[in-house]
Amino acid sequence: MRSLTGSPTPSEHGIGSSLLAGERALYGEGDLCTARRCFDSAYREAERCDDGPAMARAALGLGGLWVHEHRTAADAAAVRARQRHALSIIAPDSVLALRLRTRLAAEEDYRTGGHAAVLAMVEEARSRGDSVALAEALNLAHHCVLGPGDGALRLELAQELIATASRTARRSDLLMGLLWRTVDLFLDADPHAGRGLAELRGLLADRDHLAAGFVADAIEVMLAIRGGGFGQAEARAAACAERGTTAGDVDGAVWHAGQLVAIRWYQGRVAELLPMLSELVNSPKLSAVDNSGFAALAVAAASAGDRRQAVGALARLRGPGLAGLSRSSSWLVAMYGAVEAAHLVGDAEISAQAYALLRPFARLPVMVSLGAACFGSVHHTLGVASLTCGDAGNAVAHLGAAIRDNSALGHWPAVTLSRWRLGQALRLRDGPRDEAAREEHAIAVRDAAELGVVLPSEAGRRPVIHAGGSGVSGGAAQVVIQRRGGRWRVEMGTRAVLVGHCVGMRHLAVLLANPGHEVSAIDLAAGMKVLTAGDVTPAQPLLDNTARQAYRERLVRLAAELDELGPTGGSERASALRAEQDWLIAELGRATGLGGRARGFTGDRERARVSVGKAIRRALDRISEADPVIGDELRATVQTGARCCYRP
Repeated sequence: MRSLTGSPTPSEHGIGSSLLAGERALYGEGDLCTARRCFDSAYREAERCDDGPAMARAALGLGGLWVHEHRTAADAAAVRARQRHALSIIAPDSVLALRLRTRLAAEEDYRTGGHAAVLAMVEEARSRGDSVALAEALNLAHHCVLGPGDGALRLELAQELIATASRTARRSDLLMGLLWRTVDLFLDADPHAGRGLAELRGLLADRDHLAAGFVADAIEVMLAIRGGGFGQAEARAAACAERGTTAGDVDGAVWHAGQLVAIRWYQGRVAELLPMLSELVNSPKLSAVDNSGFAALAVAAASAGDRRQAVGALARLRGPGLAGLSRSSSWLVAMYGAVEAAHLVGDAEISAQAYALLRPFARLPVMVSLGAACFGSVHHTLGVASLTCGDAGNAVAHLGAAIRDNSALGHWPAVTLSRWRLGQALRLRDGPRDEAAREEHAIAVRDAAELGVVLPSEAGRRPVIHAGGSGVSGGAAQVVIQRRGGRWRVEMGTRAVLVGHCVGMRHLAVLLANPGHEVSAIDLAAGMKVLTAGDVTPAQPLLDNTARQAYRERLVRLAAELDELGPTGGSERASALRAEQDWLIAELGRATGLGGRARGFTGDRERARVSVGKAIRRALDRISEADPVIGDELRATVQTGARCCYRP
């Protein structure tokens, strides 16, 4: 409403001030928080005054710079309702109406994973000749084409936005054009991507822009991770998340989580993030088309030895099929996680599906969103999928290409991991003594030590005891076995499973505690203590006098505890105690002869060879049933016969 004299009313002054403050915050400063408050105030006042054009400007501003800024269903619905209402009360052929229709089309396309509607709006904006409408259409359309197959189209849109910015007189249009171009170059593994970042940084140095600066900071975190500077990367990631919060970007916390996953993955500590990821997958802050959280959760769970949770997360990710996942900016990361988790749990079906879907994008890097983190070349993922499916030859080809591509990216942790996997693939294809496999393995171990990377089969390893008693890390990929009551825990890197007891597990424990040392089948069958070179006690003692005494003491404690529970105690605790009691009695019976003496093996070398070989093979069958990957590793490295040996 206007006064009788025709001058603006106090309400109109308030609307205009709020709109100008919101546009200055959004386009000039990249301050999304302040902009939302100003536009919300302007919309409410304009609605009270029945000012349609002002409502339209405010509703446009509420959309923000990006697509899908409002993540919760309630917030998104409220903003869309305001935009539709404003559109219904202004001239349908006005530029404001065109801008609103473009915003609504972009939001719908992004939600459904398409881009046809918003690209049609770009064409309409071109035909109308309004530079501001065109700049906004180009910016929003770019955000809807972040899938791995849209690189060329993205770059065209970014270049046109940069050119259009010279006619809009809005600094944010140039910033967004340069930002999108920089992101495009990194997503495409362009060797000149750094030049784009430097140009963007130069413009931000003249005058800051919170939203654009947040993305630039995230890219710097990614580059620090690529360089292997994990401590520096983690500090930068925290600062970047704080900047994102200041800017009001909802992706601040989500990107920080992705950066931590990348850092911890290469440090061999991703299992530590399991609680955080369990919460994150249900967070409304995640984009509607982001499925990477389920993949990260599956990897963390599998790395922690929680196979059930890992399989469940993979099932949630896959749904009816991996092919149905939206090809968003997080798609490659989701597929990377799916393949790594499938490898950890031995799921060849998921690996095969992922391989077929990823094959057309082999040359691309696996990036988190707009470049917040990087997991290296897609070739690496294809190689791991091939390993899980048992195709060692194909794995060798892809992993060799991954080393080349990761080197070009300057992603040294990814180079190291690809080289380690290549050594595994060569060993599977050509045998454990293959010279090329040993060479790749040795280089990977050396580089990992320099970078602070923990290789998958080394995470959680115990030191190997050498002559002289110094505990140093062994050079080979090792499996560790530890007794857990009536079961055995078998670990290989981040993989871990529990296997029921059998005689062969005891034999394996001795061999794995003494890598590279031959042990006679007679000694294994007799249950004698086996020593490493230099007569140093191995990490896995057998049932010697000390062990037998410990078993007897434990039986006394079990009997006392069962007495306390009473004769009618039928609880789960009582059942577990009785099961342990039965197992200990059986073990003592097998290991003890007449008069309480340690039982010896009564037979010749041939009987010992046959008996021990069968026992070890049965143990390997149990391990393979629980985890085929660990089982395959042991079958390739455990030698049986008159003399047995574990050669990692």
